[in-house]
Amino acid sequence: MSKNRPFVLSIAGFDPSGGAGVLADCKTFEQHQVYGLAIITANTIQTENEFYKLEWIDLNFVLESVEKLFANHTIKAVKIGIVPSLHYLNEIVCRIKSLSPETTIIWDTVLKSSTGFDFLATENQVLLTEILQQVDLITPNYNEIVKFATSSATADKIAETLSQYCDVLLKGGHNPEALGVDYLYVQDRFFRLEPTNALTTEKHGSGCVLSASIVAKMALDQNVLTACRNAKIYIENYLSSNTTKLGYHHV
Repeated sequence: MSKNRPFVLSIAGFDPSGGAGVLADCKTFEQHQVYGLAIITANTIQTENEFYKLEWIDLNFVLESVEKLFANHTIKAVKIGIVPSLHYLNEIVCRIKSLSPETTIIWDTVLKSSTGFDFLATENQVLLTEILQQVDLITPNYNEIVKFATSSATADKIAETLSQYCDVLLKGGHNPEALGVDYLYVQDRFFRLEPTNALTTEKHGSGCVLSASIVAKMALDQNVLTACRNAKIYIENYLSSNTTKLGYHHV
């Protein structure tokens, strides 16, 4: 029944545990009744507890996959996860924009895995700015967003600055002052998104699930604020689904 559902695309890593990456994204997409497509940027060996090894996928292979999928489907929204460099990311974003300028792009700014593996450096501020101007939303947490600044600044100030280029969802899982409170920055405004469920357990890949939920909801024509609010409810249900690091997906 895919003809009745919008197509969405995850461009991210393959996690054999299914907790993160394209497997987690496609589980989330299915629960939202959108049709999930996937292109992997990396093969990994990992569990929910430890990261062992990674092999990056050749950029040209990824770009060819993007071209083939966009030639065959009208893709309303794309989520981009782990990438090895800003150049690699920029090539993907530029290719999507050239093929389908109206497609929504969300960059889940995964700079380090939950098990401690570093993926991406962001020192090239010129290229970073060019990328941010082409995407619609980024979803950093408090630990990630500080790596987007060249000088010391608070997370909220960095988010405010970045929101000149694209919308910024500053995730509150590492919020030192109000744990679980997210902030959505949209140009000259910001919105405080309060948690509603305190009975949650840490999950592997929760950032992937949240961003995939936002992608799905925006593909279903929700605006960014409504999508982020509803995705927060989805991720809280996911986090409270059991007491292990691998959550269960349900609406």
